[in-house]
Amino acid sequence: MRKTLSLVTALCIAAPLHASEPVRVVTTIGMLADMAGTIGGDCAQVEALMGPGSDPHLYTPRASDVARLDGAEVIIYLAPELEAQMTRALDAMQARKPVLGVLRATYAPDVLLQEEGGPDPHVWMDAALWARAIPQVTALLADARPDCAADMSARAEAYAAELAALDDWVRAAVATIPDTARMLVTAHDAFNYFARAYDIEASEAVAGISTEAEASIADIRDVAAFVIENAIPAVFVETTINPRTIEALVAEVRSLGGTVEIGGALYSDAMGEAGSVAEDYIGMIWSNTATITVALGGELPPLPEALADWAALRNITP
Repeated sequence: MRKTLSLVTALCIAAPLHASEPVRVVTTIGMLADMAGTIGGDCAQVEALMGPGSDPHLYTPRASDVARLDGAEVIIYLAPELEAQMTRALDAMQARKPVLGVLRATYAPDVLLQEEGGPDPHVWMDAALWARAIPQVTALLADARPDCAADMSARAEAYAAELAALDDWVRAAVATIPDTARMLVTAHDAFNYFARAYDIEASEAVAGISTEAEASIADIRDVAAFVIENAIPAVFVETTINPRTIEALVAEVRSLGGTVEIGGALYSDAMGEAGSVAEDYIGMIWSNTATITVALGGELPPLPEALADWAALRNITP
């Protein structure tokens, strides 16, 4: 998780040291921990309950997780539609400390994609949409440490500028994919916001919004027929889901005389391992976009100047 941004670093060097201890923040998913840590800087001690490879749809809190929630000053989660098994533990904390449910605190219902059972929670797949949560997270942290409010506001502004640049870059990258190949086939429906924002069709996923239900043979056959009919060159596995569903899809396509490859692994419900390009949110979206674009026949445009510092940290050529 990145703790500094170039603009904010200079501001913090000039600022006086804060007397208070960092606010203890616990989040459910890593994408929220990355946002809180970036905004909070040295004024926040942030940890996520769910690490790389964790599936928040299925994650069941352990006794140690409840203890970590109990020890936090503030808690940040997304929504019951994502962390379904966490609802009881989070509800128990509501009366004792600030608990921010980002989805409902940030987004009007008409902004969200609606699915059977409630809104699609995967809003981080649209960088501009995800950035709308920055003010809510900033306010929560600043309320907990008012003496850090100015630093947090500066960090939040810089982070918002990075996400705006990321949003522009993703749109430019996806636009290079040939129109006939601009179709995204994945294991589950985590990419609908990505599709809406960046003009790529993601109408075919082997499973639904949640990963709780396994895909049936009929589901796999239906998607295989779609892949063949549209001559889709690549389909994608996800880092939080067993690849066997997509492997079965590829086998079915080939058994029917079609041709398709696995284009790579996408980060859907969790970021990457520490030390990987996708260990933070920007890297997660960059990696997904790069994997999708190249596998479907597009070319990556240069990164904008606003992401130069991030790219240097990750050894990525702008």
